[in-house]
Amino acid sequence: MAPMELQLVLSDLLISLLWVWSGSILRYFAYTFLGLGMHTGIGLLKLILAVLYVSFFSWLGKATNGGAYNPLMVLCHAISGSFAGFLFVIFGRIPAQVVGSTIGVGLTKITFPEAYYGPRLNVDIHQGALMEGFLTLLIVILSLGIKKINPENLVLRTWISSLSKVILHFLGSDITGGIMNPATAFGWAYVQGDHMTKEHLLVYWLAPVEGALLGVWVCSLFVDLKKHKEHHQTGYKFKSE
Repeated sequence: MAPMELQLVLSDLLISLLWVWSGSILRYFAYTFLGLGMHTGIGLLKLILAVLYVSFFSWLGKATNGGAYNPLMVLCHAISGSFAGFLFVIFGRIPAQVVGSTIGVGLTKITFPEAYYGPRLNVDIHQGALMEGFLTLLIVILSLGIKKINPENLVLRTWISSLSKVILHFLGSDITGGIMNPATAFGWAYVQGDHMTKEHLLVYWLAPVEGALLGVWVCSLFVDLKKHKEHHQTGYKFKSE
């Protein structure tokens, strides 16, 4: 593995770890001090905190030359790239994100057990799969199509993308957890011993992947995905591309 590839894999692992661990702690403090309610003032404050949190990880991804915590996003870009890049994502980046997320959950359990609370499916499997798939479809379309809105304004794009992710998460939080991230879902399921259940595989893996693939197809009708990928790449590129 080349140094740039290794750096990207390590970045994915560390960012995924930090995403799960810090997110669990932030969520715990938000609900502890702000309560569970979503009335106007409290709801707006929670929304602002969540957007700032997601925006920070967007910045962190750019600072690490493309590090990411969500397999679906890297998969979407890999589909429109070279075969070597696709294999690198499948066998390098996604496993690193899964491992990082799992370590993050374990670290939460050890260092801050009060925040040890993962996503819960509160409907039947088919409804949960439909919700996760639909939310993922929307977030992929928004993420890939956002460059059409003032493509040169990085700050605006980041805020619009972060706000969209937070809103979609809130919409699905009481149904499936609104997680839209198979790596994070696996981390929680693995530590809890539920990673091989039908519920986990269908709702948190199969449905989001199908939603992501459908989102890529929809965007390919309106957006040049290869140019979009080049626009978002910062320093890493395969020699075969």
